[in-house]
Amino acid sequence: MRFTPIAYTERALDEYAELFAQCFPGTSHFTRAYLAWLYAANPDGNALGFDAWADDGTLAAHYVCIPAKARVEGQEVSVLLSLNTATRPQFQGKGLFTKLAALTFEAGAATGYDGVYGVANANSTPGFIRKLGFQLVRPLEAMVGVGKLGTGPIPANLSFERMWSDSALAWRCSSPINRIQCRARGTVWQFHARALTMVPAYAELDRGIGLQAVDSGAPLTPLRLFLGLVPDQARGLATYASIPVRMRPSPLNLIYRSFSPRVTELDPALIRFSFLDFDAY
Repeated sequence: MRFTPIAYTERALDEYAELFAQCFPGTSHFTRAYLAWLYAANPDGNALGFDAWADDGTLAAHYVCIPAKARVEGQEVSVLLSLNTATRPQFQGKGLFTKLAALTFEAGAATGYDGVYGVANANSTPGFIRKLGFQLVRPLEAMVGVGKLGTGPIPANLSFERMWSDSALAWRCSSPINRIQCRARGTVWQFHARALTMVPAYAELDRGIGLQAVDSGAPLTPLRLFLGLVPDQARGLATYASIPVRMRPSPLNLIYRSFSPRVTELDPALIRFSFLDFDAY
């Protein structure tokens, strides 16, 4: 088996799209256009990852993280977001994902990234923790309701928060598979994306951070799906009701692995996180 860094050519993107189609036959969004947007158009940097190639030249497995900016324990740093992974059926069970992830994290640490975060489902979480050294930070809230997210002030000493520039936010909102609407309301920018039937995914960002988002109008319903985390002291989610675990496709967990000796673990009570910060919608 041969291991190489991922590529961004049209041929490489076509090979990745074919691999995803083989591994996830019910999924149609891994097109060349989507992968080009995700891997090579991100203002925070090109995707980082590795491929595994069989001796006959078959792409056996693929793993990718994308760069992001975050504030981690009070310091603005570059981090990686763990995203796409696929192993062709005949090569599964050979530890290829673990090998590719280890190569990616080694390269990320050497390049100056501060750590890697991700959102894992119940099945994949144990592997990230046991084999790759991730911290299980906290299960994500999954709630439906109306109104603002939290009533208290956001703490200044957050343990983790994604940092969005104008260009990065514009890129995130322009996803070719699910464009995100944005509007200004009071002291926040409100973001809505297609999610449940008639219930859009919802996120907020402070208007005071200097974003120049374009108001794209109101959603069709006041109901909102919140998938993320609010700092404990700012919660106040009285107008939201949790979706029962048995009704969720899979409970999702925020996971984190630090590359820096200054950070050992994140504080679960001091996390601000939403669907904008990963790839749910």
